[in-house]
Amino acid sequence: NLVAALPATLLLMDYRTDMTLINRFFERLPGLSVIVLVSLVAGCSGDDVDAYVERPVEELYSEATTALEAGETLKAARLFDEVERQHPYSAWATKAQLMAAYAYYENSYFDEAIAALNRFIQLHPTNRDAPYAHYLLALCYYEQISDITRDQSMTLQALSHLETVTKRYPNSKYAQDARLKIDLAYDHLAGKEMDVGRGQQRRGQCIAAINRFRNVVEKYQTTTHVPEALHRLTECYSHLGMEDEAKKTAAVLGHNFPGSEWYIDSYEMVEGKQVRPKEDKPWYKLW
Repeated sequence: NLVAALPATLLLMDYRTDMTLINRFFERLPGLSVIVLVSLVAGCSGDDVDAYVERPVEELYSEATTALEAGETLKAARLFDEVERQHPYSAWATKAQLMAAYAYYENSYFDEAIAALNRFIQLHPTNRDAPYAHYLLALCYYEQISDITRDQSMTLQALSHLETVTKRYPNSKYAQDARLKIDLAYDHLAGKEMDVGRGQQRRGQCIAAINRFRNVVEKYQTTTHVPEALHRLTECYSHLGMEDEAKKTAAVLGHNFPGSEWYIDSYEMVEGKQVRPKEDKPWYKLW
């Protein structure tokens, strides 16, 4: 605003212009405005900016480790970053990259952790800590998996990186947990397909629902959603008048999951017989 108040002639003056004109202009300004203007100029001079001070790498790394152990994960991450910034070619820098990623992960700063891990993997693909870097990268996506009613892009990313761990480092100590999480990720993706399929079935879109349920049976056959998917297929086929397909699907369900509640439902539907007792007690207590 002060600059806007300057006369056009003053703004266009050469630096050799007689300072008398400038002095006369500032004499007309309120005292406070002059103080503010001087303060702004002084602030731009850079005198208040902290000067860069290089610290010994051991001191920085030790302080970062102490902060991490104290639970100050964000402070630790920034200190580990400082190790790499100040001593990029030291042996400490490589380790600091990975430690910074871990600290960011612990603080749920997943984007920062992912960026640090990708950089580590790119720069040090044969490092002995590469299996852990891939595993931690998978965890960054795995921790962001959302409810089955929402987008599953994070699940797919997690699955991709978890499979990298099991295929590239099958004998590493991270492979077993990665396999477990792969099963859970597949189960989550199957749950998403079931959720969409059930919605389509409720709306009477049986053909689209059949495609979803068959996808579960064919692609996610080791998941917990397969019995229900077979039952829903039986329902859809019956609704469309495809009785032979309905009976075949119910038979597959009975062969693979004979004790399933979903099979009892399918059997009662295609055979028109009541298996469950009329009482409120569970069906298996009939015997």
